[in-house]
Amino acid sequence: MNATAAVTPLTTADADTLITAARAAAEAAGVPVSVTVLDAGGHLLAFHRDDRAVLISGETSTRKAYTALQLNAPTADLVDLVKPDGPFHSLPTALDRPLLFIAGGIPVQRDGRLIGAIGVGGGAPEQDHAFATTAREELTR
Repeated sequence: MNATAAVTPLTTADADTLITAARAAAEAAGVPVSVTVLDAGGHLLAFHRDDRAVLISGETSTRKAYTALQLNAPTADLVDLVKPDGPFHSLPTALDRPLLFIAGGIPVQRDGRLIGAIGVGGGAPEQDHAFATTAREELTR
C-alpha cells in the first residue's frame, strides 16, 4: 500500500495572504476589486470587496474562483473552450452551478495538489487575472 503524504490545506492565514496581495496589486493599478478565496471543497474561506468596486464584482470573483477550483485551471485558459465552436460550449448552461468563464480565477496548489482557488473581479479580465496570479505567487514565496 502506498502512503500518500498529507498536504497542508489552505488556511485562513493563507487566505489572508492571498486577499492582501491581490488587493495590493489592484490598488497599485488603481482598480477597485472584490477578491474571493475558496478552500478545496469550494467553501468560502475569505472575501473582500473594496468600497468602490462594482457590486457585481463580488459575485464574479466568487464564480471565477469556483470555476478555477472545479476545473483546476485558470479561467483565462478556459475562455475559448466555451465559445460556440469550443469543446465545452454547453458547459456553462449544462450544470446548475455558478461557473464563469472570464479571466480572473486561479487554482491554488501546494505540493502539486489542489487546495483551493482565488477569484478577482472588478477590473478588466486581464487585470483580474494578473491580480490573482500575483496573489498566488505571493503565497508560494
